[in-house]
Amino acid sequence: MEINLMMYTRNNLNCAEPLFQQNNSLNTHFNIKIKTIWLIHGYRPTGSTPSWLHNFLRILLNEEDMNIVVVDWNRGATTLIYNRAVRNTRKVALTLSGYIHNLLKHGASLDTFHFIGVSLGAHISGFVGKMFQGQLGRITGLDPAGPKFSGKPPYDRLDYTDAKFVDVIHSDTNGLGIKEPLGHIDFYPNGGKTQPGCPKSIFSGIEFIKCDHQRAVYLFMASLETSCNFISFPCHSYKDYKIGSCVDCDGFRKKSCPRLGYQAELWKDVLKERLEERSLRTIVFLDTNGKNPFCTYYFVLSIIVLEKTMTDGYVTFKLINQLGIVEEPRLYEESKSFHKLQEVKILAQFFNDVVNISSIGLTYFQSSDLQCTTCNYRIQSLMLNSLTYPERPPLCKYNFVLKEREEVFLSPSTCKLRKI
Repeated sequence: MEINLMMYTRNNLNCAEPLFQQNNSLNTHFNIKIKTIWLIHGYRPTGSTPSWLHNFLRILLNEEDMNIVVVDWNRGATTLIYNRAVRNTRKVALTLSGYIHNLLKHGASLDTFHFIGVSLGAHISGFVGKMFQGQLGRITGLDPAGPKFSGKPPYDRLDYTDAKFVDVIHSDTNGLGIKEPLGHIDFYPNGGKTQPGCPKSIFSGIEFIKCDHQRAVYLFMASLETSCNFISFPCHSYKDYKIGSCVDCDGFRKKSCPRLGYQAELWKDVLKERLEERSLRTIVFLDTNGKNPFCTYYFVLSIIVLEKTMTDGYVTFKLINQLGIVEEPRLYEESKSFHKLQEVKILAQFFNDVVNISSIGLTYFQSSDLQCTTCNYRIQSLMLNSLTYPERPPLCKYNFVLKEREEVFLSPSTCKLRKI
């Protein structure tokens, strides 16, 4: 077991320096007053350097002036016997605790430490956190390893008690990753099992095995590299999310929906309160694109109807921007039960962001046998909100009529200052 701590800062982005000198003195480039990210890789059966490493360093240092310590435990991770690498995780954590104690003597603070652990590295981060009684500032688990850790008690794996804030991204729960929630918040992109854009055939070679598992890393990186907000929806299951049962984030009203990635910490206080005071685990779902930067854009359409006769119908809609470009969404559960003067919310996902919306194309379908081509269905109000960018003002349209299977184009305007 040989562990190297390679330090990167904005002063030495392209060339690692040792964290400690031979005489045990701290590297002069290390700034004890700013954040320190500890980046810990996982199982490396071939001993190769992670392909994402250098880009990850660049993105992090571009985001914020920080210290980054790459924990190179390749000697312990490079073995064809996975169980041996699993046993080594405890040894790595023990060694790291010694280095951390040394850093604390130099004036560093556990509160400024953010551990980002990939696969086995996530559990190493958890073991370190346990040694410091959960006083680390943050642990991010990027698809924590499942084999040999699934079903284990909290002291044998990463757990939310290991740091003041623990966020976890699950991207391969039916393969190399762990299924059960571990953190203050657990993100399950695309349900957490199969990721879009990854090979579906074993004939694709090693990519078939590792693509889903590594997607958690690339999603976290994309959350830093793009302006897209990877908003996520609290829900009991991916099935419930897909049928539109979890449209909004009422429990997070002030902050809107939690975001996957680096920004997740903005929700730390409300997430800790939900878990520690109300025993509510926060499990969230989102769908992504299959290609980097994986962004999709969510809108919610809220409708209040004036008719009792719409109880068995559904609507579809599209958005048109000022250039006349039409964007068709993926709707989560088209069929909704419309009740008089009750608000119905329809969640929609777009692969392209739609700004400067000039009109909304809306079509109503009666799903029962009681179709009526001459009927008029009166709508009290329609409101369109961008969930991806909640700071954008919502758009509204009031008092209009729909006819069955007849598309109408509505020109919305900024909503009036009244609750609809």
